[in-house]
Amino acid sequence: MLDDTLLDDPAALRRADHDRALLALAGSGARVRTALRLAEAAGIDRLRPDGRPRAVLVAGHGSALTAAEMLAALAGTASLVSPLPPADAAPVPRTDRATAPPVFTAGLAWQLPGWAGPLDLLVVSSADGGEQGLVALAEQAYARGCAIVVVAPEGSPLAGAALQVRALPLPFVPSALSSDSPDDGTPPAAAYAAEPDLPAEDPAALWSHLTPLLALCQKLGVTQLPYDALAATADLLDESAVRCRPDAAAYTNPAKGLAARLAGTVPLLWAEGPVAGAAAGRFAAQLADRAGRPALAGPLPQVLTAHRGMFTGQLGAGADPDDFFRDRVEEPDPLHLQVLLLRHIPGDQPSATPAGPGEPDDGPAEVPADDEGPRSFGATRAHRLAAAHDVRLTEYASRRADPLHALADLVALTDFAAVYLGLAAQS
Repeated sequence: MLDDTLLDDPAALRRADHDRALLALAGSGARVRTALRLAEAAGIDRLRPDGRPRAVLVAGHGSALTAAEMLAALAGTASLVSPLPPADAAPVPRTDRATAPPVFTAGLAWQLPGWAGPLDLLVVSSADGGEQGLVALAEQAYARGCAIVVVAPEGSPLAGAALQVRALPLPFVPSALSSDSPDDGTPPAAAYAAEPDLPAEDPAALWSHLTPLLALCQKLGVTQLPYDALAATADLLDESAVRCRPDAAAYTNPAKGLAARLAGTVPLLWAEGPVAGAAAGRFAAQLADRAGRPALAGPLPQVLTAHRGMFTGQLGAGADPDDFFRDRVEEPDPLHLQVLLLRHIPGDQPSATPAGPGEPDDGPAEVPADDEGPRSFGATRAHRLAAAHDVRLTEYASRRADPLHALADLVALTDFAAVYLGLAAQS
């Protein structure tokens, strides 16, 4: 059950936020700037590519794969960008049985596709740098003649292996927050891990994976981003952090409003376009990780047929919240569907131009249900389907002209909403 009062109590939110996820998200803009500066220091500006690679393979797990999916959305059909998830896992022996068991991800294994070769680029990205499977993958790519880039913490085994396979090493920017106990005496985040070898991922790690990846692909011509797109993205993330800060009241904080709207529902995350699709996939993962909530995500128009059965089942209009015979004391409130439609509607203003509060380009805005603005046939059909089955549909749209800035808008909003929903539900 959602505790509505906690959302408007900044002190209670800080106490409930044991691993300081809100602070980590607030520092996303700073991590983009730091990652960009370190990538330039590592030599990205000095690259003189002969041409665009045939394919860009991005290997990793968690938000590293999410970053690959976002790169694919931004690159479009001009370049082949393929996320490379782990194919297997093996146990990792403990060297000291008195210590905690090794993290599960250390035993993951990856495999290059059979067609990968000298025309392709492999990017290996890790927040830990201790995955032996990624080290083996880099060695395999080196034997095949692939160009290799490694994003990993300095001093990690993966960063050391980058030198052995003649890869371009790019540093991974960790969170500035310490893993020690906060000043208020709250136990460290590790104490709250449900599985010792499956720790929660830093919610802002996405930007430490995505920033060097975009800086590299911008240099290689895989994406067509403006030269200052990443620097402006950091500013937009700062603005989102101000709008979604814990001490902003729920009626002015869009992330708190979205969290309250999703409470007690099964969200269907529908997206129009590749940018919104990447944001919807990220939101589904964050709802599972930070709020423990299931959500189904997919692009229009495919979801209209894929999710049709949800509207006619027990979660649709057939579940009557006003059932006279329901025991309202002993029985919990029934779950219902909630459709969240994410869209990118480029406006007339360039995205790098600052917009004042209340202007259409000031972050993603909730589109009123009675808005008669231009919609695609898929979006119109989505509204009709939801209305026909008495299912609430909420639409959020970013009007940034630049796709990367629209992506940052939607991801920042939904990341904060997932964290707020998880904090309020666990209290």
